[in-house]
Amino acid sequence: MKLTKKTHACIRLEKDGQTLVIDPGSFSEEDAALGADAVLITHEHPDHFDMNRLRVAMEANPAAAIWTLRSVAEQLSAGFPGRVHTVGHGDTFTAAGFDVQVHGELHAVIHPDLPQITNVGFLVESSVFHPGDAFTVPEQPVETLMLPVHAPWNKISEVIDYVREVAPQRAIDIHDVLLKDLARGMYDMHIANLGGADHSRLAPGDTTEL
Repeated sequence: MKLTKKTHACIRLEKDGQTLVIDPGSFSEEDAALGADAVLITHEHPDHFDMNRLRVAMEANPAAAIWTLRSVAEQLSAGFPGRVHTVGHGDTFTAAGFDVQVHGELHAVIHPDLPQITNVGFLVESSVFHPGDAFTVPEQPVETLMLPVHAPWNKISEVIDYVREVAPQRAIDIHDVLLKDLARGMYDMHIANLGGADHSRLAPGDTTEL
């Protein structure tokens, strides 16, 4: 399986000629979802869910479909009838040949005064876990954790503890567009030294084989 990092929280996975895209949001490239056979969306925030990016993908591939939680599916179903599937915690499905499990229910708390929205994470091929905006811990081993390193709802000590709790073989950074290059070395050092897993980051467009 080949993983390609796109800007911010979006990744592309390719296997057997099929492409799965997760969270093509407003901070990602305009063509982040183009070429997708299936798209997964973790929650409704615009940096993870952008209608224009989805429309590009769905119009380019009439067979493409979307799997997401109810709050997003309700916004999409009218525009893409029959191509949007609602999922929640505990569900399993196959999208574009990829086996997917759904974990989690709520977005991490940004501030107690703000409503807490829903959020799901996707475990793909029992290997790659994208948690969206939460520190969800799947109930089974994870080989590759897509690690949200910088957000209004987290701090570096929580990121490190999350890696420790999930205990993946490797952690690869996502949710990083707001983190300046000047600070990346400090984040890299602490996560690598304290997280207990192989830690790396990919520039947008970079790929790795899993």
